[in-house]
Amino acid sequence: MSPRRFDVLVVGAGPGGSIAALVLARAGAQVALLDKARFPRDKACGDFIGPRGLKVLDDLRIAEPPGLDVGDMVVVGPTGRRVTLPCFDGESYPGRARAVPRAAFDDSLRSAALEAGAIAFEGRADRPLWSDADLDGFLLSDGSELRADFVIGADGATSRVAQSAGLVEGSRVLWGFAVRCYLDQAVALPAITLWEETRWHAFPGYGWIFPGPGATANVGVGIGTLADRQAGAGAVRMLPAFLEHLVHLGLLDRTPVLPLPRRLGGWLKMGMVGTTPAAGRVLLVGDAAGLVNPLQGEGIAQAMTSGRAAAEAVLVSPGRAAACYRDGLARTHLPYQRITAAGHAALVGRPRAVAAVGRLLTAPVVGDALAGGWGIFWNELLDGAAPGAARRVATASTWLGRAVTARTDVSRWFTDTYERPALFGRGR
Repeated sequence: MSPRRFDVLVVGAGPGGSIAALVLARAGAQVALLDKARFPRDKACGDFIGPRGLKVLDDLRIAEPPGLDVGDMVVVGPTGRRVTLPCFDGESYPGRARAVPRAAFDDSLRSAALEAGAIAFEGRADRPLWSDADLDGFLLSDGSELRADFVIGADGATSRVAQSAGLVEGSRVLWGFAVRCYLDQAVALPAITLWEETRWHAFPGYGWIFPGPGATANVGVGIGTLADRQAGAGAVRMLPAFLEHLVHLGLLDRTPVLPLPRRLGGWLKMGMVGTTPAAGRVLLVGDAAGLVNPLQGEGIAQAMTSGRAAAEAVLVSPGRAAACYRDGLARTHLPYQRITAAGHAALVGRPRAVAAVGRLLTAPVVGDALAGGWGIFWNELLDGAAPGAARRVATASTWLGRAVTARTDVSRWFTDTYERPALFGRGR
């Protein structure tokens, strides 16, 4: 087959890739949108589009897909004490999230990108193709070639694009693994549970039970593994025990009959650590760039905002797209990620410390006093938060976190990657 050349090849048609393809195609760029799966397809996820993701939909005039609006969230501590994190309207985002199954949401965004003019391809990006020293495209699993002036990697945590372009330091990545299933049960408020396998020996992650459309519940467990990807099996192993825990807490009506229905798992790459987000003609978005919240695992909104930012960098400044995109990510995400990624790296593997933090944050008086600011900080919503006591608590938490983590190895990595652009060459 003769190779086809485009202005931009987007690898991965999830939220980040589809938003990037849509923005580019609307501007008149010739865009190839490649995914290995046939749509609609499912993904392991909590199925929440966060406030910033909803703002992207509004900005781009994309109709919100059918779903369920979600506001406040309950956090259940290791002792069983509950704290409600209120959801506030921000100055630049709505005070709600939306629960939409990924199979439906991803398909709707991909369809919008194709309606804007992007061209869909189905297949696996097998072998990288090069032009001089730059990644120029991929040979697909069906033997065809796709080449482009820019390649946007939106192909998830185990990104083929990132690996091919040499943008990942595997030993530094903060890996996580999550597994979820759908159950037939109505849920009043979304709940996250911090729990202990034995007293003062915390599980290195959290579990959740989230409401979904049609009186369904999205139930799952996420585990932090640092660089040890073999430890991801712990989430799968602990899911039945977690369901029993939910029954004990009264958050689940009854223990589901095994085997669990519609169980699905997936890797998370969190906190941006260990991945250079752009170099040369390659830009990474969403999970491929490590843009997953290290505290609570959210990634959809970050994928959407980064997909939009990558597309705009290519359109506005093609000669310096990588540098412009890195600078934009640094402004948007670096203040939060360098704090929370360092905290994540310090806590995972220290079950007593994790237990202590969980108990403190949900303790009487303390939990209620911090709840508003905790909700803003936890969900990376400080930029654009409305004035008030909650924003002041979140701001104080940010300053404290910055002071505590300033000299960590993770913080130094961020300095080297984002504040020393000469490492990548001028404009690259």
